[in-house]
Amino acid sequence: MNGKLNDILKQLLERCAVSMDASVCGAAACEVPSGFFSDAGKILKAAGFRLAAEWASDETLFGRGFGVYAAYIEGRDHIVIKSLLPPDDPAFPTLTRHFPAAYRMERQIASLMGLKPDGHPDPRPWIRHEDWPEGVFPLRKSFDGTKPLGRVEGTYRWVSAEGEGVFEIPVGPVHAGIIEPGHFRFQAVGEDIINLEEKLGYVHKGIEKRFEALGWEEAARLAARVSGDSTVAHAIAFCMAVEAASGCVPPPRAGHLRAIMLERERITNHLGDIGAICNDIAFTFLHCQFATLRERVLRTNRKVFGHRLMMDGIALGGVAADLSDDAFVAIIDDLHVLSIEFERLVRIYEDNPSVEDRIYGAGVLEPDAAKALGVVGFTARASGQRLDARIENPFPPYDKFPPTVPALSSGDVHARAWVRVEEVRESSRLIRELIREMPEGSVRAGWSGPLSGLSGFSVVEGWRGEIIYWVQCAPGGGINRCMVRDPSTMNWVALEQAVKGNIVPDFPLCNKSFNQSYSGHDL
Repeated sequence: MNGKLNDILKQLLERCAVSMDASVCGAAACEVPSGFFSDAGKILKAAGFRLAAEWASDETLFGRGFGVYAAYIEGRDHIVIKSLLPPDDPAFPTLTRHFPAAYRMERQIASLMGLKPDGHPDPRPWIRHEDWPEGVFPLRKSFDGTKPLGRVEGTYRWVSAEGEGVFEIPVGPVHAGIIEPGHFRFQAVGEDIINLEEKLGYVHKGIEKRFEALGWEEAARLAARVSGDSTVAHAIAFCMAVEAASGCVPPPRAGHLRAIMLERERITNHLGDIGAICNDIAFTFLHCQFATLRERVLRTNRKVFGHRLMMDGIALGGVAADLSDDAFVAIIDDLHVLSIEFERLVRIYEDNPSVEDRIYGAGVLEPDAAKALGVVGFTARASGQRLDARIENPFPPYDKFPPTVPALSSGDVHARAWVRVEEVRESSRLIRELIREMPEGSVRAGWSGPLSGLSGFSVVEGWRGEIIYWVQCAPGGGINRCMVRDPSTMNWVALEQAVKGNIVPDFPLCNKSFNQSYSGHDL
């Protein structure tokens, strides 16, 4: 543990009884009394840490009540703070007074685990909808996930605005395209948006509960399906958490192959997003051209990895299969064509005044707001926050092949699109370098399940941003709890802030520039 974390632990020790938690692998961890849970967060905030995740665990199988956890990150320093709560009174002091990012995570803890965040400003459910019966908490061990959940009549209390000329516009939850469902409720005066409130959870699938019923190999496959456009990143994050808990070290060649797949996933999705942003400003020519370019990458994925999205290419201990020299040649050839055509399209994108008129100054997320809300990924980097887990928490080979991380400060649609442009370029460079320096050897290490009670913590930079997994091994060798924190968990709330002051017709453009995952959020 470095000096900064030691200083923080000394401060905690001066205030309360603190014990190091050796059961967490992959991050420093300590346990504090439940009454000090929020104060510990205050100390960490003063030291420059951000709240990266907050979750709860039912630990009755270990002969105790519940655990509430918070993960904090500052640069390469990661620390998990834990408090144990009694089963008859599972309450803890809210972190929202120090970290706005805790606002919805704690509502979710209350909805799915039944723990009470004392002092939280909003008691409404999150993820859990109003037609759920009271007193039903799916993430508790007492809940039987094999039986249908009954329904009751209920209403959701929306935030409302009043005044002359104020009216509401409900959008969704079912949309006009093939996107997943989410409800957006605007208050507007004329065409000017004065407030937006989101209601998500319509694709809640019980994924975190499902993990508990699966074996380790099956669970890795489920992680790859949390959010289909981030299959590689989620699978790597799950595997790294389990590998940390079990002491498994994947071979160097497997690390290179994981990184190549991760960067190709980044390229694929950025190409699709840049084109979709063009589509929302009626520049259909570029939309079609970027879609064609994305399709080329997907077809090469199918040829090389056996699946367009590289589904199930990641395995515990490494990767599912090695690549031949011919496969590497195909990837290099693909990147050569991609780079030439991509630069041609970017020049067209840059030189079009109609594009500039729509994207500059639209949907601004100010740097201070981005920092306060704890946003991650390209959304953060477009608003002056140079956050990237490939730098802050590099797994091999990123420790030897660090990417150049682009960052802008304007926080508008243009910035979020341009960060994607730069990342396509950088990912292409990284893949070439990783192939050129590809080590020989095996692609999968021998692996066995973690010991009971141990947990693994991992952070992986997916194409949307930082993905976090925490996996706790149950007595008997199964999964007691798998916490998934997709970047969308942090970023959806930022969209609500970015659209204020924009006109209603610009919402689809602003929304697409964020392009957060419903599936990864709703779990």
